[in-house]
Amino acid sequence: MAALISKKRKFVADGVFFAELNEFLTRELGAEDGYAGVEVRVTPARTEIIIRATRTQNVLGEKGRRIRELTSVVQKRFNFPENTVELYAEKVNNRGLCAIAQAENLKFKLLNGLAVRRACYGVVRFIMESGAKGCEVVVSGKLRAARAKSMKFIDGFMIHSGQPVRDFIDYAVRHVLLRQGVLGIKVKIMLAQDPTGKAGPAKPLPDSVTIIEPKDEDTYVPPPIAAPVAVVEQEPVA
Repeated sequence: MAALISKKRKFVADGVFFAELNEFLTRELGAEDGYAGVEVRVTPARTEIIIRATRTQNVLGEKGRRIRELTSVVQKRFNFPENTVELYAEKVNNRGLCAIAQAENLKFKLLNGLAVRRACYGVVRFIMESGAKGCEVVVSGKLRAARAKSMKFIDGFMIHSGQPVRDFIDYAVRHVLLRQGVLGIKVKIMLAQDPTGKAGPAKPLPDSVTIIEPKDEDTYVPPPIAAPVAVVEQEPVA
């Protein structure tokens, strides 16, 4: 029987587990295999870990060898009983709407010596062409001169507060180790509403207003009014 812990400790333990698992998969898979995040689903029978990636074949490996190795490492590190943890690979449908994939893409461009402005504008354009509602790319550090500065590239519509931020914003941070120092990269992507729930949240923004077109009403024709009938009073016959 599992040890009883308070709700507060359970939430903290779940957060630590997710953070460590995400860090491990980021280092193990990284940009080469197109790692784009992880999702943990806990069921009574087993714990399911879904790895989202742009190149799922690399994550699975030859005949599923690599995913089995990852499953074994996770099981031993977090003390899962035998056959209670399962790893799956899920393909990211639209790479342009994944903040982690775009941050890794920008990091790769900067490491190859591409100019900061050109690299950032290319990423912003690709994100917007992929169907995003808005995006923001921030690069900070020693860009050209000895003095560090921050450059921000924005396009489209972006929200910054409330619950919709958690629902609509995909966010990623990466660090680039260059010769002159470390650059920080932040990528924020505002997803558009998608009723199917595949390319974005199914529910709309709370302040969005939908104006419904008025219906074509039939012209009202009043019913004909019958003419009043004259009533003739007859005198009683004696």
